[in-house]
Amino acid sequence: METIQFAQSDIEIENCFEVMQVLRPHLLKENFVQQIREMEQEGYRLLYVAIEENKNNRVVAVAGYRNIHMLYCGKIIYIDDLCTLPACRGKGYAGRLLDYIHQLAKDTGKSGVHLDSGYQRNNAHRLYLSKGYVLACHHFSNMWNS
Repeated sequence: METIQFAQSDIEIENCFEVMQVLRPHLLKENFVQQIREMEQEGYRLLYVAIEENKNNRVVAVAGYRNIHMLYCGKIIYIDDLCTLPACRGKGYAGRLLDYIHQLAKDTGKSGVHLDSGYQRNNAHRLYLSKGYVLACHHFSNMWNS
């Protein structure tokens, strides 16, 4: 049986690293908990799906989001990160995380849920479209190294 939970303790956050690194391979395990804690100060929340495996819980999917307020769309939940371990894909874990976040958005009076997704993530796009998302804009970025 799987559960959806908020990662609150350092151990819970650390247990999410394996999944998050699939999506964000540049992350380093030794910095991960500190990065999440710093992002929490900006409103970031980390959810995860754990399944029982050999009498232990294993994190198989994660979602990181923020509550934000923007002039063009009002108060929304913005999903920064959503990923499932490759061996666990196709079992509905990411869909259940999205459903959980959608309900959370409705329960807290948000006008919707937004996310960005890389062009190459076709399987993810099928999920988003099946959950009622639309391709609403292009996201532009201008990145530089310090």
